[in-house]
Amino acid sequence: MGNSFPTSGFGGGSSFGAGNIDGIWQAVEQFRSRFEKQTGTRAGRGEVRAAVLALLAEQPMHGYQIIHEIEERSAGSWKPSAGSVYPTLQLLADEGLISAEESNGRKIYSLTEEGREAVTDADTTAPWASADSSAGHGFAALPKSGVELAQAAAQVGRTGTPEQIKQAVTVLDDARRRLYSILAQD
Repeated sequence: MGNSFPTSGFGGGSSFGAGNIDGIWQAVEQFRSRFEKQTGTRAGRGEVRAAVLALLAEQPMHGYQIIHEIEERSAGSWKPSAGSVYPTLQLLADEGLISAEESNGRKIYSLTEEGREAVTDADTTAPWASADSSAGHGFAALPKSGVELAQAAAQVGRTGTPEQIKQAVTVLDDARRRLYSILAQD
């Protein structure tokens, strides 16, 4: 794959001109946007429940705050949907673990005495702690890094000089070889 792209082509002088680079850039952006929508881990059974209880043990919150706090505390790797949080809140209310109070047109949820006891008895790690500990090192980090690398390569292709493009191709070829060498280490 050494010289798959002619270096003179990225500047617009050959058949592989700037229009094609823009197409590649758009494809990278589409891939990135699809990846961003799919990033994050899906919560396992009971994790939304545990997260809601852990947050309400700290302070009363409304549903959107709960969703936002989980996303923030998991460094963006987990953002539960309203379709999972609100039914969980209703279930916890039905079980008597939380209560809801209307304030400024929003329901503010807080733990009941029974809910506080359940949180104390559970003594579990907050679900976002496991998502946070794998952030940057888990499986999701690899495709994210690949997308970022492709974005950087596309930027060099769009704005770099022929010499910069040649250097970028060398770097990418080296990176590819090094990735395969990681697999060969087994």
